[in-house]
Amino acid sequence: MNELLKIEHISVAYGNTTVVRDVSFSLNEGDIGCLLGPSGCGKTSLLRTIAGFETPTDGFISINGIQFSGAEHVLAPEKRRIGMVFQDFALFPHLSVFDNVAFGLHKSMGRVAIAQRTNELLQLIGLPDSGEKYPHQLSGGQQQRVALARALAPRPALLLMDEPFSSLDVELRQQLSREVRRILKQEGITALLVTHDQQEAFAMADYVGLILNGELAQWDSGYNLYHQPVNRDVADFIGDGVLIPGEVMCDYSIETELGLIHGKVPQGCREGCFVDVLIRPDDLIHTDNSPIALEVSEKFFRGSDFIYTLKLPSGQEVLCIAPSHHNHALGAPLGITLDVDHLVVFKREAGPAAAT
Repeated sequence: MNELLKIEHISVAYGNTTVVRDVSFSLNEGDIGCLLGPSGCGKTSLLRTIAGFETPTDGFISINGIQFSGAEHVLAPEKRRIGMVFQDFALFPHLSVFDNVAFGLHKSMGRVAIAQRTNELLQLIGLPDSGEKYPHQLSGGQQQRVALARALAPRPALLLMDEPFSSLDVELRQQLSREVRRILKQEGITALLVTHDQQEAFAMADYVGLILNGELAQWDSGYNLYHQPVNRDVADFIGDGVLIPGEVMCDYSIETELGLIHGKVPQGCREGCFVDVLIRPDDLIHTDNSPIALEVSEKFFRGSDFIYTLKLPSGQEVLCIAPSHHNHALGAPLGITLDVDHLVVFKREAGPAAAT
């Protein structure tokens, strides 16, 4: 596929403070990307730089092979063929839904073409009969879909979305993220989303870039971010994993408090090498008759399942998912077996103490 967006060594600073540092990645035509990270990590500053609202201090941004931003040249936002969907919807309260969607369409298209495109988008977002309504007559989810339709109306080369679902409740966010992905794929739109919500990122995006302290820690599929984190920082941020200490044995298995774990060890690790092993909640399978039983120190009911916090003999804690009909009391033993399909191991330079 053709490369549509290319970010090359972009840095962004406000005064003497650098908020984005040497970030590079690309998006192909029709792909959906996501910049994921905690508040203040630089992801929104990077999105604003792509939109043309900020000037990079270093690097280049190209769309369809045309350089739009650099330290010495910035193309105005309105000339970039970029659509924007904002966190607060930014709909015009005095305009009808139809007129909001049609707002970005050039009058030179003619009335018939404008009406056709607008009605086509209202159909696409599931609001074909809401054209005469006003934004205040719609739910939050409906308003966000109208904001999306308005951004899509002029057929932008790239769509940017800044925390588009953050003001909605959790269930609606999950539903809308799936709907918006379907709409973008149906329209063939290349898009880049900013969010702090991992589940939203995984549901929406083909590729996710984890931004930590202004730097791109990993640009990959959501699956690989979860199962193949490139370093400890990524492993710590993605999912609910815990790093437990281990020691490489002669057969390249790893001895841990949970028993022997078999799999690939880090390069350069031989017998006696101290490591940390990533254990996620889905790596521990609850089994009532298991010879390994750990004390339940906390429990969190989620309807269909419990998230149990279990205490290892050393005092370190790990997490386990179990069906909710397995209701174990605090302080009770919970039998588990280890089932690590994707072994993630980091070499520890220090001695055998746990790295936390």
